[in-house]
Formats: sequence, C-alpha cells, structure tokens
Amino acid sequence: MAALDGKSAVVTGGSRGIGRGIVERLCRDGAAVVFSYQRDEAAAKETAEATGGAAIPVRTDLGVLAEVRALFATAEERLGGLDIVVNNAGTAVPMRFADATEEEYDRVMAANAKGTFFAIQEAARRLRDGGRIVNLSSVNTVAPAPANAIYQGSKGAIEQYTLVAALELGERGITVNTVSPGATDTDLLRAANPPEALEQIPALTALGRLGRPADIAAVVAFLVGPDGGWVTGQNLRATGGLR
Repeated sequence: MAALDGKSAVVTGGSRGIGRGIVERLCRDGAAVVFSYQRDEAAAKETAEATGGAAIPVRTDLGVLAEVRALFATAEERLGGLDIVVNNAGTAVPMRFADATEEEYDRVMAANAKGTFFAIQEAARRLRDGGRIVNLSSVNTVAPAPANAIYQGSKGAIEQYTLVAALELGERGITVNTVSPGATDTDLLRAANPPEALEQIPALTALGRLGRPADIAAVVAFLVGPDGGWVTGQNLRATGGLR
C-alpha cells in the first residue's frame, strides 16, 4: 500500500518545475491530484500524461479570487473531498526599488501572496480533519538579493500565513508548514539568473550541486505523508546546505 493511497490533493502551479515534481511524487505515492496551471496548456497535458491520468489539470489565474474558489470546487467535486493542499504556484520579476512599477508589484503579489492566502482559506473550509497544507516559500527570505524585494516580500507573507493557519487549524488535526527551496534547477531559476551565476551556485552548497524538483517534492511528500503528522507551523529549508 502506497503512503497516500486514498488521499486527494490540490497542487497549485503543477505543470512545470518544482510543481510538476510535487504532482508526480504525490501521484506516485498513491494520491489523486488536481493541479492548476495558468498559461502553458501543453506542459500541463505533459504532466497529466506523466502521471498516467492520476493528475487532472485545471487552468486557473490564482490572482483572481473567483478562479481560486472554482479550482477548489472542481477538485472537491472530481476527487470526492480533499486531504492535501500544496501551494506551489508563484512568479518572480527581478526589479530594483528605483525601477519597480505598480503593475509588476500587483502582479507578483496577486500570484504569490493573494493566491496563496485564498487557497489556504479554501483549504480551511474544505479539507477533511487531519489534512495537510504545505506552502512553498524561498530561501531568499533569509538570503536577500538585490532586485528581489517584491518576490521576497510576497514569500515572507506566505511564511506568516503558515504560522497563523497552523494555530487556527490545529484543533482539527490539520498541519500547516512551509518548505523553502534553495537554488533549484527550474525554468524560473534559469530565467532569473545569468549562466555565470548558475555555475557558481553549486560551490555555495554543502552538497555541491543545484537542487532538483524531486528533492523538494520529497520534502513535501514527508510533510503530507503519514510520518509528517507531528510537524506543524514549521519552515523546512530544503537548500542542500546553501551558505
């Protein structure tokens, strides 16, 4: 019997990168999954096919509350209830304070902070008792970088949501945790960093390499699995020992 047999999950931003790794791992562990994607329908179909149909893609703009609610309503209907929510979706637009625009600020905050807040709200209303919520943040909240204020601010908000939600939902046996990846080899990382920076990162980690989506998915799998039930309100920094 797999660790998550009979469980159902929502994963936001599940079509690529870390999100896809999480979707594939949860399905491999026995869960049925609905995952959101915003634009890349081809990638979403690839992810669904890679799971043998155990994962169902739903196009969603997480910055729009009505679409967040529709995602969860669809998941609950298709899966017959919810046990796990993983808030992975996010975006980043490197901009220094002097250059940042209101439009980019609102876009990043909507996708990252607003979307996660209302996904937690839906999880609080719909999860079965004993459910699990995992929110994805970033090592950048403790390792700040220039031109990263909007992104880091949005992820800092998510970490605070975790702490409050863990207190509010603990009486129902629902755990709420954050996972903060370090430098993980995804399209988002490569788009935000020049090649020379990517070549230098492995030397800054204890394990001497970039992270892989499967590394982060393994941490999430622990938190939502049977061995993670006594962990809540925590931030697990999955960084490979990034210094």
